[in-house]
Amino acid sequence: MARRRPTSHWPPPPPEPQVCALCRRPTPVLTEHHLVPRSQGRRQGVKVQDLPTALLCPACHKFLHRTFSNAELAGEYHRLDALLAHDAVRRFVAWLRTQPASKGVRVR
Repeated sequence: MARRRPTSHWPPPPPEPQVCALCRRPTPVLTEHHLVPRSQGRRQGVKVQDLPTALLCPACHKFLHRTFSNAELAGEYHRLDALLAHDAVRRFVAWLRTQPASKGVRVR
């Protein structure tokens, strides 16, 4: 009787693309964004691991830090809905959704 070869698990299946919390694009790489910046959270006496976070694509993450100061992020924009209510963020996200996730987006 012939032996059967076990099924091969190589190559491993490609990872499922994750979705950016801001632009909702599926991207292969996400970065952790502290909704209340670590420096501001420590001033308030909150441990860094207890600060709220969101997983963002690198383009959205860079845009937020180029657009807002840490004090603004901690004060007014410490929630995703507050960020999406800002006009500049809304315009950037609308434009970014038209770009493929594989394209490197340069943020100024």
